[in-house]
Amino acid sequence: MKSWRPVLTMLANTWAIIFLCTLPALAAEAAEPDPADSTTGLIFRWLNFLIVFGGAGYLIAKHGGAFFRGNAKAIAASITEAQTAKAEADRELHTTQEKIAHLDREVAQMREAARRESEAEAERLRVSGQTEIQKINIAASSELKAAERAAQQELRSLAAAMSVERAAAIVKLRMNPQVRARILQTFLDELGRDVN
Repeated sequence: MKSWRPVLTMLANTWAIIFLCTLPALAAEAAEPDPADSTTGLIFRWLNFLIVFGGAGYLIAKHGGAFFRGNAKAIAASITEAQTAKAEADRELHTTQEKIAHLDREVAQMREAARRESEAEAERLRVSGQTEIQKINIAASSELKAAERAAQQELRSLAAAMSVERAAAIVKLRMNPQVRARILQTFLDELGRDVN
């Protein structure tokens, strides 16, 4: 783009000079008869044409070659870059297509792996559950036995207490003052024998 600046500047200057040079002629045109219709006007038109387009041709020939060579190089570099990018895109497309082609197989493998893992987890949970059930059964059995022993002990204690209470009631019923005196006498006799 920088190579265009001198060319554009020169063209702009040339057009400005031509415009300024033709301005008085245009202003005089309204006052006088049209000199362009004369032979001199025709010659000046052709001279004007040759000057303008000759100057433009000169500028293009002088500065245009370098500009067009630079532009051609930039276009060639862009084409090379585009070809490289296209080759990279083709390679990525090929890789992606291969992945897509293998995707069904990978999905099937993942499903099979998930199924195997699910079955293994189910088996592990089943074995773990069986182990827990056995532990619970053993603990419940031990608890029941302990509760049974405690109940039997309590039953024995209750039966003993009731027996003692019943015996006390029977003894109280059968105890009269004579039986008490005889028991006391027997006790005292036994104490006397032990002392001797």
